[in-house]
Amino acid sequence: MKKELAERDRRFFSLVARAAYANPFGDERAALDAEIGETHAEDPQVLARMSARLERRLASLSERSDFSLSNYGSEDREQLWAALLFAAFHRYVDEIDRQIEQPGRARFAASLFADLSARGAQGSDAVRALELFFQMRRAHLAIGRRLLGTGASMRRLREELWSCVFTHDVARYDRYLWSRMQDFSTLLIGETGTGKGEAARAIGQSGFIPFDEKRGEFATRAESLFVPVNLSEFAEALIESELFGHRRGAFTGAIDHHEGALARVHPHGTLFLDEIGEVPPAVQVKLLRVLQDREFTPVGAHEPQRFRGRVLAATHCPLAELRSAGRMRHDFYYRLSTQTIEVPSLRTRIAESPGELALLIAHICTRIVGEPSPQLAEHVHQRVVHSLGEQYAFPGNVRELEQCVRRVLLTDRCRRDDVHMQSELPLVEQLTRGELDVETLVRGYCELLYGRTKSYVQVGKITGLDRRTVRRYLSAVSPQEKAPR
Repeated sequence: MKKELAERDRRFFSLVARAAYANPFGDERAALDAEIGETHAEDPQVLARMSARLERRLASLSERSDFSLSNYGSEDREQLWAALLFAAFHRYVDEIDRQIEQPGRARFAASLFADLSARGAQGSDAVRALELFFQMRRAHLAIGRRLLGTGASMRRLREELWSCVFTHDVARYDRYLWSRMQDFSTLLIGETGTGKGEAARAIGQSGFIPFDEKRGEFATRAESLFVPVNLSEFAEALIESELFGHRRGAFTGAIDHHEGALARVHPHGTLFLDEIGEVPPAVQVKLLRVLQDREFTPVGAHEPQRFRGRVLAATHCPLAELRSAGRMRHDFYYRLSTQTIEVPSLRTRIAESPGELALLIAHICTRIVGEPSPQLAEHVHQRVVHSLGEQYAFPGNVRELEQCVRRVLLTDRCRRDDVHMQSELPLVEQLTRGELDVETLVRGYCELLYGRTKSYVQVGKITGLDRRTVRRYLSAVSPQEKAPR
């Protein structure tokens, strides 16, 4: 007869099981950690307290001579297995971090396997646990370190990126989907310079990597999982060759075989197509075949090849306008955007969290000089604010801020983006002097917002106006000014 957990233990291990598979960047996980550790979510020691309490509860069960997962019914066994995994992950997290920083033989693997086997885990379960631990930790570090920010939009972004890697349910991912993520494509949207490439790299380098038991190491390095292609760098006639590759003699100048980006993607790897709006419709049809049938044919070849990875894409252009203008096929859009993730603008981030600017400047300074430098970061922050003003909108987003930091380090000052400011200053000056009637004010504000967003939809969201009303106010703007960038 199978054993059953006492009701008190069942409640505790149920909480632990939920925490083990919850999104670490979500509010639910923070609340569960605090409840398990009998503390509050803001406690800097919350993880240590939670881990210590879990170890004590597991130790009290292990003291029984007949403790083994196989002795419990299926429901209790699943909760205990999740708790054992959760405890083991935190027990070995330092070794996992060293493995990430210094790839090679995983010397801690044997000890981890022994720990899990002693609790009743089968050999294949222990290996799978190690693979999951390694992937989850890489994802947590990649997302947490690359996408800094304390505001609501950045917290939401990190949560969405984690779901892009593991889905909303890590337990379901572990059981069914870890080998099927190539079927889920993602589209990243946001203004130029917001960090879409960083978000894509965090996803791409967080892919699954199998563990080779014979060699005692992981099969490949995380960096090799990510293959980025900036489509705006290539002439339209060369995009197809860059993506699909070509055979010698396929066209004038093809003097040798060329392996395209699709062929360079590892199993479980990611192809990142930046500026997807630059892809001509004819190539979109071929990419649609890749997404649907997992096959592609190099230019000049006849035999199809298998595509083994997943696809991420990004664009700064408004999707509605890309589609309405015929620059993105509807069928291609629907197949590409299993998940659409918006990377927020810097002005949105600063508006949500005034400390965001100082946080980012400190991060950029650390990356430039190679170590945390609080005094230097504070000086740069003061000079940026002094040069640009506290209300500067950073039209170039994080990329512009990075250059501002470099200018301050070189010259002790930086400058505003004059191209954007020239269109904004007249409106501000007229408003300050009280010279604007309502009609002119609204029209001018719509033009200002459109100059920043290049989207009628976004202007409508910000102003609360219907998109058709926005179009009416912008009717005097020239077609060149209204064309999406």
